[in-house]
Amino acid sequence: MADHYGAHVAQALAARLAAAIEAKGWTIAELSRRSGVARPTIDNVLAGEVWCDLLTIANLEHALDVDLWPGRNP
Repeated sequence: MADHYGAHVAQALAARLAAAIEAKGWTIAELSRRSGVARPTIDNVLAGEVWCDLLTIANLEHALDVDLWPGRNP
């Protein structure tokens, strides 16, 4: 799926998520607690194993206070 636009978006979102977690100095467990998103879901997003739904993205963005969607300013 290297040429699939959705795959590129998912990869970019995962990279932005990883950077935001690192910038906050949080663990995945801390992000899970603050966002209400299950830890396995966050792990799977970071590993590129799932594509986030909009509610998951919204909850992660709210908890981290960042835009995760690619194409917007980080």
